[in-house]
Amino acid sequence: VQLVESGGGLVQPGGSLRLSCAASRNARTDDVMGWYRQAAGKQRELVATITWGNSTNYGDSVKGRFTISRDGAKNTMYLQMNSLKPEDTAVYFCNCESLMGLGNYWGQGTQVTVSS
Repeated sequence: VQLVESGGGLVQPGGSLRLSCAASRNARTDDVMGWYRQAAGKQRELVATITWGNSTNYGDSVKGRFTISRDGAKNTMYLQMNSLKPEDTAVYFCNCESLMGLGNYWGQGTQVTVSS
């Protein structure tokens, strides 16, 4: 599956952004889709995941500020990011992992910069 992210950019602290991830095929029931991020000089970390049944999981640093969702009809996943902080600055990657081991796919990433 091919994944294409969009929606990154520069935003001031306290602002909001919505990222989108368009997938080249419908999600399967065993797929877990998610957002990960990697800041300069740091390891990639979990932001949020969502299952085919819309169960969600969030990293501790974004709970209460970010919301993950998906639109099955559009094969698109979203990440609504509110109350952004400078420490949210990173490249954000879209991921699709098959729990049946059929594949683990990544998008090319989109830069999010939070700065005044």
